[in-house]
Amino acid sequence: MPLLQVRDLRLHFHTKHGVVRALEGMDIDVEAGECLGIVGETGSGKSMTARAVMGLVPKSGRIESGEILLEGRNLVGLSEKEWRGIRGRKVSMIFQEAKRALDPVATIGSQIIEAAVQARGIRKAEARALGIETLRKVGLPDPERVMDNYSFELSGGMAQRAMIAIAIVGGSKLIIADEPTSALDVSIQAQILRLLRDIRLDLGSALILITHDLGVAVENCDRIAVIYFGQIVELAPARMLFRNPVHPYTCALLAALPSPAERGKPIGRVARSVPPPAGYRYATRREPDGSISSAKPEMVEIEPGHLVACLPEAEGIPSSSTVEAVEQ
Repeated sequence: MPLLQVRDLRLHFHTKHGVVRALEGMDIDVEAGECLGIVGETGSGKSMTARAVMGLVPKSGRIESGEILLEGRNLVGLSEKEWRGIRGRKVSMIFQEAKRALDPVATIGSQIIEAAVQARGIRKAEARALGIETLRKVGLPDPERVMDNYSFELSGGMAQRAMIAIAIVGGSKLIIADEPTSALDVSIQAQILRLLRDIRLDLGSALILITHDLGVAVENCDRIAVIYFGQIVELAPARMLFRNPVHPYTCALLAALPSPAERGKPIGRVARSVPPPAGYRYATRREPDGSISSAKPEMVEIEPGHLVACLPEAEGIPSSSTVEAVEQ
């Protein structure tokens, strides 16, 4: 059984303008010890997927249907008290901007001690010793001093390392990293990504790496899920996805990567409509004035481990080049 199973997850926001279907039929598996990358544009649903798994859906949002199974236990519908026994102990999250996520009026030590006490049920003295050891593990020099620092006294890279320490101090089996390097310069990004890899291998934890950087995903992930408008459109081992992209959206993302030969090709505009289209949402991206299929795209395995959302042609709009690949 996979460590995490997300099955047909539908997350909606009810607004005065209508229902926003942020996630519509999301399906993800994460095996123990693996790194799964989730890529897509801003607004595609990457972070909302992470928040759903963490039980941190905004008050205006609601999980309409589906399951989130962690070690076989369904997390949908848990009370906040029940969640406190899971966050930090079973699953934890590294947020996008550490200095905004960390409490500016509490020391790093008090925050890591709180996380350790909550997750492990140990005394504060033990938690402090564990916190110092964990800060040393994530590469922070003079961890005793850092325990007494506030987040605004740390550099961006040091704050991100402190946040990683808070995420792993409870021994989580699943770590979700939501754009963990987006606010850092390139040299620090590489250090943080190496740290995440080393921690995953050392602790045996699974990692979900959410990023908009395809280069980061292929270098650091075992598999990559491409998400568009709240739906997975392609899922494959990282190298396989780059070697043989099939869905037109994946191809467009790869074509938009900067290269010395060309500036990159535009991938079009995200068609934001309330309510959004049902069924095959990428149809409006390819042909904005075309008809939209009412059917949900099925994931078709075109080679071992390589799944692509595939629909029959509707009103002359090919759902993806997978149709031709499957026929061959």
